[in-house]
Amino acid sequence: MHPMLNTAVKAARKAGSIIVRASSDLDRLTVRRKAHNDFVSEVDHAAEDAIIRTLREAYPSHAFLGEESGSSPKASESEHLWIIDPLDGTTNFLHGFPQYCVSIALKHKGVLQQAVIFDPNRNELFTATRGAGAFLNDRRIRASATDKLEDSLIGTGFPFREFAHFEEYMRMFSEVTRRVAGVRRPGSAALDLAWVAAGRTDGFWEMGLSPWDMAAGALLVREAGGMVADFEGGETFLESGRIVAANAKIFPAFLQALKRRG
Repeated sequence: MHPMLNTAVKAARKAGSIIVRASSDLDRLTVRRKAHNDFVSEVDHAAEDAIIRTLREAYPSHAFLGEESGSSPKASESEHLWIIDPLDGTTNFLHGFPQYCVSIALKHKGVLQQAVIFDPNRNELFTATRGAGAFLNDRRIRASATDKLEDSLIGTGFPFREFAHFEEYMRMFSEVTRRVAGVRRPGSAALDLAWVAAGRTDGFWEMGLSPWDMAAGALLVREAGGMVADFEGGETFLESGRIVAANAKIFPAFLQALKRRG
């Protein structure tokens, strides 16, 4: 395993144990509402602190972009940028709904190089290094072999923060639902992308996401032989927050279905 990936795994596991400890004592959590339907708990902060401490100890010159702490000083100057979501699926977590994860990615000179997604409920560790494949608990994973959109199981996430694009999303939802075998909405975009990489779903799309929701998952999907793009088939998903991921066989038809809205 690449040494930087190894450090990220160590960081993700530390965050995971903070989350697991807190999950058995949900009643005592202090929760703050960031915005409409956007919650942040003391667990998110504690988990992010543990991740950044672990990474900073090993790589003091690296920069950080975290969901809770924002961008570290000198983020624009460093060649290495760690993109961190300490607890993706906070709303699930706060309800005791066991579908959430820790997500850590590393960009070097603007290119995604390392990815870790850790699901503490199932003790599943998804990892990828650019050019070296994707793994689940050290076993190689690949995107599914489903070759027809109508046989596909597709993941998604409903818009929940801002509803400006709700109508557009509902048209996509309607179009996709008519064309596929099933649509699922588990509630953690990072884990949804990891599941596309593992072949558990055949594709995934969502809008209104942040870089830390997508960075690690996007690299996992690509290293598992899948495809990732924005809604136009381009590379701006980390900036636009609009992402489509799928196995390579259904990807073109899936993208077309999303475009056919309206």
